[in-house]
Amino acid sequence: MIQTALDIETIRKDFPILNRKVNGKPLVYLDNAATSQTPQQVIDVIVDYYQNYNANIHRGVHSLSQEATDAYEAARIKIQKHYNIAKTHEVILTSGTTHSINLVANGFTSFVKKGDEILVSAMEHHSNIVPWQMLCERTGAILKVIPMNQNGELVMEAFHDLLSDKTKMVFCNHVSNALGTVNPIKEIIEASHKVGAAVLVDGAQAAPHIKADMQALDVDFYTVSAHKVCGPTGVGMLYGKEEWLNKLPPYQGGGEMIAEVTFEKTTYADLPHKFEAGTPNICGGIAFGAALDYMNSIGFDAIAQYEEELLQYATAQLLAIDGLKIYGTAKNKTSVISFNIDGIHPYDIGTILDKLGIAVRTGHHCAQPIMDFYKIPGTVRASFSFYNTKEEVDVLVEGVKRARNMLL
Repeated sequence: MIQTALDIETIRKDFPILNRKVNGKPLVYLDNAATSQTPQQVIDVIVDYYQNYNANIHRGVHSLSQEATDAYEAARIKIQKHYNIAKTHEVILTSGTTHSINLVANGFTSFVKKGDEILVSAMEHHSNIVPWQMLCERTGAILKVIPMNQNGELVMEAFHDLLSDKTKMVFCNHVSNALGTVNPIKEIIEASHKVGAAVLVDGAQAAPHIKADMQALDVDFYTVSAHKVCGPTGVGMLYGKEEWLNKLPPYQGGGEMIAEVTFEKTTYADLPHKFEAGTPNICGGIAFGAALDYMNSIGFDAIAQYEEELLQYATAQLLAIDGLKIYGTAKNKTSVISFNIDGIHPYDIGTILDKLGIAVRTGHHCAQPIMDFYKIPGTVRASFSFYNTKEEVDVLVEGVKRARNMLL
């Protein structure tokens, strides 16, 4: 195996939280699929904003407002370049992936009618299921599901069979938050476009592992949350092709998204402001750009290589534990391991691991249909980032062994 070129110990010094203790034990943070940690470089940007140029943007002629506006719009350009987006105004800054998906789902009420079909994959996060169910309730459209197999991979033959001239929209995550599966979104996008369907890809879980290229993918919509890529919570990005964004109606009404308001009629602002009503998370947007700078300074190829090492090492070590089963064994997956031990509820394992300072996620991970498919109440999910180490994997493995011995 090729060893990573990353200097992990130096990288770990960038993350102050990794120095703390939990329940008297050194923190082993393995809940990165829920939220990543924030490096000092991004924390400094947040502090700098509030200390030195905190002001509302776009509306002020005074210097602080202009400085804040420049920094916020510079972050939009960073996002545009990172995802190879053709035009800056195709970047809509939102409160996160859930907000982004609801914005699109609400807008498509105008384009979907009774009897139209909408496809979602069987491994979606609830935020990429519920908005489309609500859309179907409003319009009479039919929601159909792309099935998955026992390995946690989409059954692509079934997907192609489901596609028809009735298909108006297709929704799929780039990476499953519950299983780590990397879905074949390029194939999904190309096939969907052939029948005239629009495609939204939920990129929240892919963002820390894969540098997605919007022009190469030719996707219609793509969503990301900053807190998955070492940024702050409460801010994210919706990419939409200009032609679609121009057709969608505004999602919220208020300041910033208008051109002119009278009591008789209101006209809307041009992109991207049409979808950015009210005062945004200014500091969050600026920090989002700083987080992408940080991730790119590490390098996504190096991150992917190192996280693959961690995934393979942790998989082998965990599978050596008697009675442990991993859910999600796709050939192409990111550094997520969902597992259970026969006869033990995942919550009980997670509780004991927490007492040992190990942070993992337990439950259905907002992907309850996946758990129903496997007929389980949930899983223990350990999710790794580029600042984790093999020594931390060893601590996890010993913790799981200890939990098993205590609970069986």
